Amino acid sequence: MNFTNFDFGQLLAISDDTNPIMMLVWVIPIIIFVFYGQRIQLYITSGEIKKRIKRLDTFRGESRTELIDYVKKNLNPKNDPTEKIDRFLEYFTIMPADMDPNGIVEKVRHIVRSREDYTRKHICSLSQEITQVELNKVQTLLEIASSLQMIHKVISHMYLTAKKQNNYPLILPLQMLLPFIMEHAEAMRESIPTFKAGQPVGDGIGPMVVGKIMLNLPKEKISFQTCLSQTEYEGRKLFLLKAEGPGSTVGRPADGLQNLISKNHLDVIIMIDAALKMEGEDSASVAQGFGAAIGGIGTERFQIEEISTRSKIPVFSIVVKQSVKEAITLMSKDIADQAEVVTSQVYEMIRDNTESGQSVLVVGVGNTVGIPQ
Repeated sequence: MNFTNFDFGQLLAISDDTNPIMMLVWVIPIIIFVFYGQRIQLYITSGEIKKRIKRLDTFRGESRTELIDYVKKNLNPKNDPTEKIDRFLEYFTIMPADMDPNGIVEKVRHIVRSREDYTRKHICSLSQEITQVELNKVQTLLEIASSLQMIHKVISHMYLTAKKQNNYPLILPLQMLLPFIMEHAEAMRESIPTFKAGQPVGDGIGPMVVGKIMLNLPKEKISFQTCLSQTEYEGRKLFLLKAEGPGSTVGRPADGLQNLISKNHLDVIIMIDAALKMEGEDSASVAQGFGAAIGGIGTERFQIEEISTRSKIPVFSIVVKQSVKEAITLMSKDIADQAEVVTSQVYEMIRDNTESGQSVLVVGVGNTVGIPQ
């Protein structure tokens, strides 16, 4: 275009012919978003979060109902257990002061185990004829119900606070974290039928591997809800440790290691556990590594690391990767099929890292629900 010959009168004519309604269609939304954009985003985001909070409330109610119905049906309590169970669901745990970190692990272990002992005692008060397996089931269902209740309370509190103050930046962290929280909550809700039926979960792959090796071997109780067997493999003394099945428990493997090493010399520790897979990784894939493969709040891992460091025992680990949902719901065939693969890798690891005459401890870490020994 030749700008020297451009007629600016034409431009003015074009502007004169512009429809003022069309100009308002463009200008008004811009003004609205400049002054009210954050509030609009808050309303849209709030609507999405509110729907998920309703789902969390549904999960919370369903888990509570499942727990109460299970207790009434299977424990035959003398009185209505609803009020006592509702009190259980409201229990809280105050972690010890950590301004001085020295000795904090012992304090946390004491508080957590005191709560566990207290819970078991009061579950037993619901029925005089409760078995150990039923006790473990009710305790697990109680933990699931109380966890879902706490999740609902925290998310609802953050949502209502942000809405009350019309504070969009305050609701952003909640919006980002909520998909991960919902994934955990949905997994916990779907795990309830599995634990009620006493069926194996994905997290039980470690106890499954060790339990198969322990079949037909003498067992002894080495620590609370934890058993030990002893055998030999190609001239090596082999100790096998897992939680007592088929109840829903993870036992206390660290205490078992402490009791075992006070009477026996160990050259190598091998730990088998489930591990959360990253997005993009194949489920049920097996990986080997170093260090104590054990989850939880960290007290068990700390104790195992302290013992192995003091005694200069190398710790090897084998993990089967899986999602959060797979870890606490019915064990899939793909994960169960890896038991033979993991067993062969355990024997290979023993041959590669020990010599004849040495001692090896193999620990099956995880919830042993539905898995005997």
